[in-house]
Amino acid sequence: MDIQLEKREVIDILEGTEDLSIILAVKKLLTKKKKDWWHDLTDEQKEEIKEGERQIERGEFVLYEDMMKKHR
Repeated sequence: MDIQLEKREVIDILEGTEDLSIILAVKKLLTKKKKDWWHDLTDEQKEEIKEGERQIERGEFVLYEDMMKKHR
């Protein structure tokens, strides 16, 4: 896929439309600030992630490949 070609096609479509709602929707989509997913998690989910990080730091984990070998 050629990203420059895709951009040009989108620009051509936008230039051809007179529907303001479409233009505003595209503008909103392209200028929307990315929301940090961390803030959408519950406190319990955040704590589970932090505990997982602590376990990794302590070496308390199994590699995916090792787990798959065991269960195949």
